[in-house]
Amino acid sequence: MQRTIVVCGYGPGISDAVANKFGAEGFQVALVARSADKLEKARGALEGRGVKAAAFPADLSDPAAAKGLVERVGEKFGRITAIHWNASANAAGDVLAADASGLRTAFDVSVTSLVAVVQAAQADLKAAKGALLVTNGGLGLFDPKVDAAAVQWNSMGLAIGNAAKHKLVGLLTHKLRADEITVGEVVVLGLVKGTAWDTGNATVDPKTIADRFWEIYSKRESRVVTVG
Repeated sequence: MQRTIVVCGYGPGISDAVANKFGAEGFQVALVARSADKLEKARGALEGRGVKAAAFPADLSDPAAAKGLVERVGEKFGRITAIHWNASANAAGDVLAADASGLRTAFDVSVTSLVAVVQAAQADLKAAKGALLVTNGGLGLFDPKVDAAAVQWNSMGLAIGNAAKHKLVGLLTHKLRADEITVGEVVVLGLVKGTAWDTGNATVDPKTIADRFWEIYSKRESRVVTVG
């Protein structure tokens, strides 16, 4: 049966590298982000390399939209084999000035919508003995220097979301083990080339991260890997 990966939070950098890596390994690729134009361009590039791909515009800060995404992908591609969660939100940058909406956005993108997608796709992932692959960032680490950096960079909401997402990955690793679903997390400790954060001094190659995700999937080893 044809394998399908859903790349949630598609953009230049990590998720593009993952889409190309899994596509090159024979996967169909479902691309998910808010911008339909960006997705269409990426779809065309993948298909130009011989990868079957489709665009699924969606706002992943909306848990209902995230849950509905699974049905949309299934109608197009059939059973889902793997989910790559690359979505993040740099909302509520200053938590003392943030409103409830900003805080909810930071949490929903990192946790609530991710849970909604896993709930909707669990039967598919179990049948395929598939994988949940999560990108995370170093701002979620419990370290005073990291906390100081998050405050300095006005990225406090992102740091909170990353920390909660890391805990969720640990919980899902144990919860989904009985279903033989692999759960992997790559925590990126540096700036990634080609992303919005790259001002010319990024050092992390997104292809390296994609390779780590492929290793987790292909070896069926649930684990957390740091890169950077």
